[in-house]
Amino acid sequence: MARRKKGRDIHGIVLLDKRQGISSNKALQEVKHLYNANKAGHTGSLDPLATGLLPICLGEATKVSAYMLEDDKRYQTVIQLGVMTDTGDVDGKVLEVKEVPEISQQQLAACLAGFVGEIEQVPPMYSALKHNGKKLYELAREGITVERKERKITIYAIECLNFSDGLLTLDVQCSKGTYIRTLAEDIGHAFKCGATVKELRRTAAGMFKLDDALTIEQLKAIPTDDALQAILQAVDKPLQAIPAVNISCSDMDLVVQGQQILAPVQDVRQGLCRLYNQQQFLGLGEMLMNAKIQPRKLFKLN
Repeated sequence: MARRKKGRDIHGIVLLDKRQGISSNKALQEVKHLYNANKAGHTGSLDPLATGLLPICLGEATKVSAYMLEDDKRYQTVIQLGVMTDTGDVDGKVLEVKEVPEISQQQLAACLAGFVGEIEQVPPMYSALKHNGKKLYELAREGITVERKERKITIYAIECLNFSDGLLTLDVQCSKGTYIRTLAEDIGHAFKCGATVKELRRTAAGMFKLDDALTIEQLKAIPTDDALQAILQAVDKPLQAIPAVNISCSDMDLVVQGQQILAPVQDVRQGLCRLYNQQQFLGLGEMLMNAKIQPRKLFKLN
C-alpha cells in the first residue's frame, strides 16, 4: 500500500530572508510547514550565524535546486581582526587573540586585491563537506581534524565598506563553493593577527536578490493562501540562461513519454534546452547532434 503524502502539491520558489541563530534546515521546515508543502529543499545552506537570502524550493522546484547550487553568490560580512576561533566565526571557541597592527588604506586595498580572481581555498573543518561519509563539522565537534584539499574558487570583487576599530566590513561577490570564513581567516593571516567572521549576510544568489526576500514573520503575516502562492517565483525562473524551445501538442505527448522528438528549430545549440508547450513549462531536454531532442528532466506542475 502506497504511503499517503503529507502536505499538498505546491510548486515554486520562496525567497526567504533567513534570521540569525537557526540552521538552514530549520528555516526550510518553517517555510514548508507554512505552505503545507509535501516536498521542499533549499539551495546552499547558510550557517546559523548567517542571515539573508535563502531560496526555498517547493514541490517540483526541488528539481532545479541542483542548478541553483552552481550560481554565484554575494555577501556582506563584518570581519573581526585580531581574534581566531575554531569555527572561523564568533560562534566558535576563541583560540587566540592578537593585537591588530596599524593598517593603512593602501595596505588594506593591496591585501584585498590579492584575493580577487581565481584562487585556492582550503575548506574549513566546520563545513558540510564529507570525509569517508561523515560531515566535516561532525568530525570537528569530536576534536578530529583531517586534511582537506585546496579547491579553486573565484572572487569577482571585494569592496571595503568600512574599516575601524579592528572591524572590517566587506561586500564580496564570489563563485559557488566560496567560504567567507576562510577568506576572513586568510585576510587575518595576511596581517599576521588572525581574524574571524562577526557578521555574515547573503545579499544575492544567482539571479535572486535579498531585496525581494521576506522574513518568516513577513510570510506568516500574509493574510490569504492565494497571496502566499502569488509571491512564489516560477519553477523555471532560475533556468532562464538555458535556451527555450516551444514544441507542438503532438510532440509534447511524446516528450512526456520520454521519447525523442525532432527539434522544431535548427538554430538551438547542442546541450540543455527548456521545453514549453503554449507557454507551459514542461521540463529540460537535450539537443542532440542529430537535431533531435531527448527529454532529460520533466516537471509535473499541474
